[in-house]
Amino acid sequence: MTVGSAAAASSVRHAPTHGNRPGPAQWTNLDGRVTLRTLILIRWIAVIGQLATVASVQLVMGFPLPLGPVLAAIGASVLLNLVAMAQRGGRLRLADRDAALYLGYDMLQLTLLLYLTGGLANPFAILLLAPMTVAAAILSRYSVVLLTGLNLVCLTVLALWHFPLPWPEPMPSVAPLYAFGIWLSLSVSAGFISGYVFRVAEEARRFANALSASQVALAREQRLSSLGALAAAAAHELGSPLGTIAVVAKELLHDMPPDSPYTEDVALLQSQVMRCREILAELARKPEADGGDPFERLPLTALVEAAGAPHRLGHIQFVVERNSAAGDTAGVEEPIVRRSPEIIHGLGNFIQNAHQFASGRVTVVASWDAKSATVAVMDDGPGYPAHLLSRIGEPYLSARSERSGHMGLGIFIAQTLLEKTGALVAFSNNRSGGARVVVRWDRGVLEPED
Repeated sequence: MTVGSAAAASSVRHAPTHGNRPGPAQWTNLDGRVTLRTLILIRWIAVIGQLATVASVQLVMGFPLPLGPVLAAIGASVLLNLVAMAQRGGRLRLADRDAALYLGYDMLQLTLLLYLTGGLANPFAILLLAPMTVAAAILSRYSVVLLTGLNLVCLTVLALWHFPLPWPEPMPSVAPLYAFGIWLSLSVSAGFISGYVFRVAEEARRFANALSASQVALAREQRLSSLGALAAAAAHELGSPLGTIAVVAKELLHDMPPDSPYTEDVALLQSQVMRCREILAELARKPEADGGDPFERLPLTALVEAAGAPHRLGHIQFVVERNSAAGDTAGVEEPIVRRSPEIIHGLGNFIQNAHQFASGRVTVVASWDAKSATVAVMDDGPGYPAHLLSRIGEPYLSARSERSGHMGLGIFIAQTLLEKTGALVAFSNNRSGGARVVVRWDRGVLEPED
């Protein structure tokens, strides 16, 4: 009889992954998810449980066991753990392939113990699912498929060949139909658990990676936004040396004879110093001095132009229309919006996506009324596939043409950033063809009072 520990699987930490569809040639894409120490700990728990079970069955219950082979199998795990601990104390982060080999060994060792102690009739046979569950939580799809296949082979071998179950008196053999039922239940459980655990763990990793990408994109936009403050600080620091240069140039010009060949050069130096001081004074101007930084707040249409400017393609016509709804909205002032990194990057991502799939034209319509403001990004491309419309916005989902090779992170990041500003984002297709993204804010959220 044997015992393992599936509970220890919950202690496995999921390190970030850089790939979401690994294959045979992609063992290293998912490396580093688990440390050797974690697998060593799981194996020590299994060894202690196995020794305790053997002692209870052999000494307390008095059931006969093939003690030599059983202890040899447990001793092999002890030896493997000691060797593994010699590798930098177990702190080593394992490659996907190495972790799969360790878990494969655990599965085979457990199979050998079950073979010696009754096969699938042993109540502890269910613990064969433990190494596979750990694998599904931390390994690539390729490794999980291989280990699940190995698990099914082990279950089949134990169903067909095994030593008798240790018992004080000879037991009648298990009915073939019941033995088949045990094999079938464990096999189905192996497939279901590995698929379910892998799917849940993979979704968690995808969302974690996508949120990390969102944070990186937002940090980049915030660094760009901080350039204004950096320019003001530079202007302040350069003011003193420029003032000194101006004074020295003025003294030189005053002391120079009128017919000096350097008079014209010194005069030019003076004029350029004055120009530099004017430029720095403009950069260093405080927002409070003139009612605010002229680039900090922009009309909604100007903000759309700024968001789309870096993403335009020469062969695609880019048109920004304003207040196309007219009628009831006539006379309502255009929203003045803070130049938020979230809005710039979010709208820019949608505009870039529209340019990539448009046939010849991208249209952005900015409309508003007294209560809300809306930006609609439209293109004349193929539009969103109907079967994906309800799922657009999920990370790693290619929302447009499947042959494009995009992972869907751009749309997820854009939606996440815009929703952070209080926007509602909706995706649809135009009746005439092409995709449509509508971003809507309440004006009270978009134009907060200072």
